[in-house]
Amino acid sequence: MDLLVEVDVSCPHCGEVFPLQIDTSQGEHTMIEDCSVCCRPITLQLECLPGEVLSMREED
Repeated sequence: MDLLVEVDVSCPHCGEVFPLQIDTSQGEHTMIEDCSVCCRPITLQLECLPGEVLSMREED
């Protein structure tokens, strides 16, 4: 089973959508990732099962 899942993230700052690899082995967690377009930080609230992203919420 592949624990890395690619999801599309919509930047709350510039509105651009970019792909991001999520490690689904961590269950429910928070991560901060910089937008690949405008470079501003995005806080992601994630809920995962191994190999699956159940929910993702982007915050600025």
